Amino acid sequence: MAQVLVNFRLEEEDKKGMEEVCHALGMSMSTAFTIFAKKVRREKRIPFEVSIDPFYSEENMAHLKNVIADIESGKAVLSEHELIED
Repeated sequence: MAQVLVNFRLEEEDKKGMEEVCHALGMSMSTAFTIFAKKVRREKRIPFEVSIDPFYSEENMAHLKNVIADIESGKAVLSEHELIED
């Protein structure tokens, strides 16, 4: 089968992290992407769950910023609580 060159952009930090993991696994990034592409082709899907973490929603981020502002301004009422252990 003929091979083709595929180019795409990644954040430098993501590339370095992936290179480290691939090296630890004894493979190149090219091999890792080839495995990914073959799995996508075979399964006709992204081979892992892709979802949006609700923690990072705009609504929750706005709420957290408000809580932080309340704490910093002294408006927040903080109280101690007991830890519940299993």
